[in-house]
Amino acid sequence: MDGDRRHTPDPTFVAGPTQVDRADRLAAAIGLDAGDLLIKRDDLIGLGGGGNKARKLQITMGEALRSGAEWVLTTGAPQSNHARLTAAAAARVGLRCALVLQGDEPDTRRGNVLLDRLFGAHLVWSGDATAESVADALEAEGRFGSVSRIPFGGSNAASATAYVDAARELREQVPDVRHVVVAIGSGGTMAGLVAGLGAEVVLGVDCGAVPDGRATVAALLADMGYGERSPAEALRVDRTQIGAGYEHLTDGTRAAMSLAAEQEGLLLDPTYTGRAFSGLVDAVARGGIRPGDRTVFLHTGGLPGLFGHPAFSGTDASPSV
Repeated sequence: MDGDRRHTPDPTFVAGPTQVDRADRLAAAIGLDAGDLLIKRDDLIGLGGGGNKARKLQITMGEALRSGAEWVLTTGAPQSNHARLTAAAAARVGLRCALVLQGDEPDTRRGNVLLDRLFGAHLVWSGDATAESVADALEAEGRFGSVSRIPFGGSNAASATAYVDAARELREQVPDVRHVVVAIGSGGTMAGLVAGLGAEVVLGVDCGAVPDGRATVAALLADMGYGERSPAEALRVDRTQIGAGYEHLTDGTRAAMSLAAEQEGLLLDPTYTGRAFSGLVDAVARGGIRPGDRTVFLHTGGLPGLFGHPAFSGTDASPSV
């Protein structure tokens, strides 16, 4: 490996602290006081349609560049935000990108799939096999030559440190924060926030992307060296929002999306942030979050997925909002 590449710094996809917006009308609508509810806008990160994965990809793309890889390879659901941002990040740094997406290729390219193609990604559909097993086979046979594998959701111990840094950023912006509410997908975002803010501050809303969000976050914290400080039983995890499964829109999610849009002009997605905000609404209703508690909702992005979800794109009989 050439010496210059070995010392290549991580790329920069996040130019500075993302903004924090007050949401007083939304706070009042869910039973909080003015000033209690703030939205941390990681959805407004500029790369490739925005979202939390951009912070993690600064680390994983840096590793790919230093390894000398020509391709990056990752997996995801058909409307994976991680896959979309991996494709965008690869384009930004001059690497080629292969995405293995679960299931069969859709008849029409919508949402994130449309953007994956626009960013120049090579798409492979796993069919009846798992996306991970297909990616393993492609890597083993050398289909894409020199490859750097990026984990599902971009989450491992190294990339989760991006949200330790984000936690420090948030603490500087909102010193008196009492609760931070975030979706749990592959777990790295919550793990980093817990490492930076403490388990008592972070409420993770499990979206069903992994079999057990609590165990996934706990394993990442252990790999990061924070396991003893934040064991699994200390984590605040809401598993009531999964419903029929990750890919299915729940009534609570639909209501949360409508409420945020109507009260604040704030757009949430049907897989992650809609579920997470539904969890926040329920936490207020149960008394876990109370008026006077300074609460930050971490908006992790995902808007393109709204346009690819069958409940909103006209590809099934589900009623629209």
